[in-house]
Amino acid sequence: MINTKNTLDPALLSATNASPNKPVSRSSDDLRTSFMTLLIAQLQNQDPLNPLENAELTSQLAQINTLSGIEALNDTLNGIAGQLGANQDMQAAGLIGKGVMVPGERIYMGAEGVATPFGVELDDRAHQLHAQVIDGGGQVVRSFDLGAADAGVHSFLWDGSVNGGGVAAPGAYRVVVEAFDQEGNALASKTLSYAMVNAVTPGGANGPLLDLGGVAAPVTLGDIRQIL
Repeated sequence: MINTKNTLDPALLSATNASPNKPVSRSSDDLRTSFMTLLIAQLQNQDPLNPLENAELTSQLAQINTLSGIEALNDTLNGIAGQLGANQDMQAAGLIGKGVMVPGERIYMGAEGVATPFGVELDDRAHQLHAQVIDGGGQVVRSFDLGAADAGVHSFLWDGSVNGGGVAAPGAYRVVVEAFDQEGNALASKTLSYAMVNAVTPGGANGPLLDLGGVAAPVTLGDIRQIL
């Protein structure tokens, strides 16, 4: 029996696209075809005493057009996302061979007496920055002040000297930077360490992954705080 309601029955609309072995299609083109088929059938068989109203017809057509517009928008957004991903891969590839500052506390003293840079990221201006270099045994080998610094990312170099005189032995150390306001209260800060980008793996869930050569775990572009 033909539906004689003033609106198209969603069940009939779904059934038009269904088959025993095929899932229901939900594309706007299929829905539009089903809509027109049911609309024509309903107009031909509607109750003359209770015909389909123009406002209801317009509302149903608007819903179909809205679905079509959403599908087109989704296609556009998917295309933009693909382009952004490709641009990120190219940007990451351009960092191969360059030094970057990423969250971490590792610092390395080379045999020639030159240490890798370290840094700090500040949310607010610091009246004083204080750094400590700690050896593998947990002993503080060098403590020094870095002065004041504005909010943002800052990088520094350790000259390799140790407390009491002398030069630190080659090897890996840990550096911790603390920030204080004018009253001596601790401020939020994040210590940064240096690494060199050796390779890039594109297409990760969070963007391309940058291989830091085992000095630190692979990072994303969002982890990089400074390029040196």
